[in-house]
Amino acid sequence: MSTDLGSRKGSTAIDPVDVLAERMSHALTTAFGPELADADPVIRRSEHADFQSNVALSLKKRVPGNPRETAAKIVAALDIADIAELPVEIAGPGFLNLRLKSDFLADQLQKQTKHPRLGVDLAEAPETVVIDYSAPNIAKEMHVGHLRSTIIGDALARTLELLGHKVIRQNHLGDWGTPFGMLIEHLLDLGGGNADDGNIDKSVGDLGAFYRAARAKFDTDPTFADRARARVVSLQAGDEATLGLWRRIVEVSHQHFDSVYGKLGVTITRADAAGESLFNPMLAGIVAELEEKGLTSIDQGALCVFPPGFKGKDGNPFPLIVRKSDGGYGYAATDLAAIKYRFHTLKADRAIYVVGSPQAQHLSMIYKVAEMAGWLAPPLVAKHVGFGSVLGEDGKILKSRAGEALSLLDLLNEADERALATVKEKNAERKDDPLSPEEEPRVAHAIGMAAIKYADLSSDRVKDYVFAWDRMLADKGNTGPYLQYAHARTRSIIRKSGESPEQVAGGAIVLTGKEERALALALLSYPRTVREVGETLEPHRLCGYLFELASTFSSFFTACPVLKAAPAERASRLALCDLTARVMKQGLGLLGIDAPERM
Repeated sequence: MSTDLGSRKGSTAIDPVDVLAERMSHALTTAFGPELADADPVIRRSEHADFQSNVALSLKKRVPGNPRETAAKIVAALDIADIAELPVEIAGPGFLNLRLKSDFLADQLQKQTKHPRLGVDLAEAPETVVIDYSAPNIAKEMHVGHLRSTIIGDALARTLELLGHKVIRQNHLGDWGTPFGMLIEHLLDLGGGNADDGNIDKSVGDLGAFYRAARAKFDTDPTFADRARARVVSLQAGDEATLGLWRRIVEVSHQHFDSVYGKLGVTITRADAAGESLFNPMLAGIVAELEEKGLTSIDQGALCVFPPGFKGKDGNPFPLIVRKSDGGYGYAATDLAAIKYRFHTLKADRAIYVVGSPQAQHLSMIYKVAEMAGWLAPPLVAKHVGFGSVLGEDGKILKSRAGEALSLLDLLNEADERALATVKEKNAERKDDPLSPEEEPRVAHAIGMAAIKYADLSSDRVKDYVFAWDRMLADKGNTGPYLQYAHARTRSIIRKSGESPEQVAGGAIVLTGKEERALALALLSYPRTVREVGETLEPHRLCGYLFELASTFSSFFTACPVLKAAPAERASRLALCDLTARVMKQGLGLLGIDAPERM
């Protein structure tokens, strides 16, 4: 944290907490010496003032005297007359209560209005960050189990990019291995013997039915099963005819993925595909390197690594199998090839794995073996971003009525249908400026996707959450549609003003009422919230912020007339409406949620 006085007086920080932290840091070094330059100022929002600092209490073991005496020395050295009301109150055992000047807050808001990212500064040390997310299987429909990885990964990718990091998306597709023998043989049985035959697309078009039929034949027809195993050998040997059929199955699968990703509105594309087939040629070399480094041992015929600290239920060391007893390679070998590729070829500083929580031990073992092999060493970091399950209202894993994995595309289509019914009903009741027939489905789609994404992202990702249509689609409460309506309301006010957003944004901001100050403080904490999401990889923090901002704006709008206010107040309040709209739109965008201008 900078303690240079010149940088303090000319600080470009938007968030008042950052400004106060700089001033507090300087006061600590002035009062107690440079050894306290690293002390956390411990500044939090407070019911007793705008902010409260508990720094004096936190220094109890580092500074002689009681915390109130320490607080008094800090206050004596604290140079904040230009930004805060004086005197600073010392409360209780040594809390510092800080109330900021309204003109300072107004100046910070004007800076935020003009900032290209609404106050979100670029990271001081930008990183190359690889994010592994979504990861469906080729020749299978995407189902609800892929929802959380796709949504969470996309939100993190968007947020880290806004913070200035180079983000490399990696869609770790299941596109190789033994299942493709049976899939190709089944395709041949359907008459798809020519890789250029358009009938292949028709045969594989219903991915769910295609896979289930192939699986059933493999399980019940020994002759078919033998053909399938032989076909796997041909595929792995690079037989061109077999590869051609494999590519067609992959292509049809990508078409399905594209339709899901497009409807869901996520940023992952075909160019981000990095499936198991990419790493297959690397596996022999990976295993050979582990052997050369003396990290492997034979256990029941399989080649294993026993990373320290991992034990099975029987208490014995738990193996990571890198080559099976039959000579084949499993997921562990592929994952080891992937982690080396990400750090050594893609030059990642961080690799983030957005994968369900049940995979925590497997990934921890992968990271440990990568460390043992020398592929993952400080400052390089691999991080598992785990998440819970999507539950139905019965508290069980969300499934279709038939008890099968619920098709993700079906789920998204249902969201569109439900949202459109609601939009049409509300639109029929509007007395002025209704949505056009062309606007209705666009707005409904935005609402439907917001309902699904926000319900997922607003809960702590490590927890399960209940999927409930009525609650998710409600335009009141902590939901995606409520935040969209809050944004649309701000834009409606500006439209009714008769001024352009550019004119409104240029208005001088003057804060007089408590609701205006509350809105100012909420707006100015946006950059810190985005930074926290980038650090913690927890999108629910941004969801909570946006809901608080929307609620604070509602209180402001109720207490502070905008269009009927006196000219100076009107201009200021319109500027606040515009800045709120822009922060809401950008914040929702980081979550992958559209913010329609009209609803």
